[in-house]
Amino acid sequence: MSDWTHLRHTEATAREIGLMADVLRDRDGGTLVPTCPGWDLRALAEHTGAVHRWAAAMVRDAAAYRYPREEMDHGYPADFSGFAEWLRAGAVLLTEALKSRDPETEVWGWAGDRSAAFWSRRQLHETVVHRADAEIALGVAPLIGEDVAADGVEEFFDVLPYARWRPLLAELKGDGETISWRAETGGAWLVRLTPAGFAYERSDAPGDVTVRARTTGDLMLTLWGRREPAAVQGDAALLRWWRERAQI
Repeated sequence: MSDWTHLRHTEATAREIGLMADVLRDRDGGTLVPTCPGWDLRALAEHTGAVHRWAAAMVRDAAAYRYPREEMDHGYPADFSGFAEWLRAGAVLLTEALKSRDPETEVWGWAGDRSAAFWSRRQLHETVVHRADAEIALGVAPLIGEDVAADGVEEFFDVLPYARWRPLLAELKGDGETISWRAETGGAWLVRLTPAGFAYERSDAPGDVTVRARTTGDLMLTLWGRREPAAVQGDAALLRWWRERAQI
């Protein structure tokens, strides 16, 4: 797997936003998004583009506190036909803001890491997942690069403990139970539940339950609740318990 830097995360984010814009171009904004219940493509695009602009503003200003995203004017297009270019314009704003900052610049963040580098990584995987949401809604099989997906798997594990708005996360503890996450393309991780919480490592060691996916991208989307595993071996009840609680 490749090493990641703030700059590489930033450039990959811009590419992913472009891919999402292409997916949405000339589509019906009223198309329902099954992986985001209650949303259609317009709501998905509004959310994603607003998050890009919100993050860009905070990084640009090296914000010491959370800006109220819901109170900001994001300039939503009146017609859905304008959303592809609106997303691309947001990519420019976000990329410029991220590149203007040293990766260690202190910026408010919700997951423990208060740095500009947190936001380049977070916005990459925010966009990857929502691009996949759009593709799934349109009957297109999402394709995620292996390096991007491997980093996305680990980013999910890294930020999951900080999603404090999900009360069930507090129950992600155990007495050494293990979950093995494996992709046919080579990615493999082991999650271990402890009395203090959970930890993960890259490992192809067997777990009490093993979750298998065709690609690392499929594995990432399984973690995010967008895909079902290709196969499950072992303690299926443990996996159900994890998936009910491990949500962001």
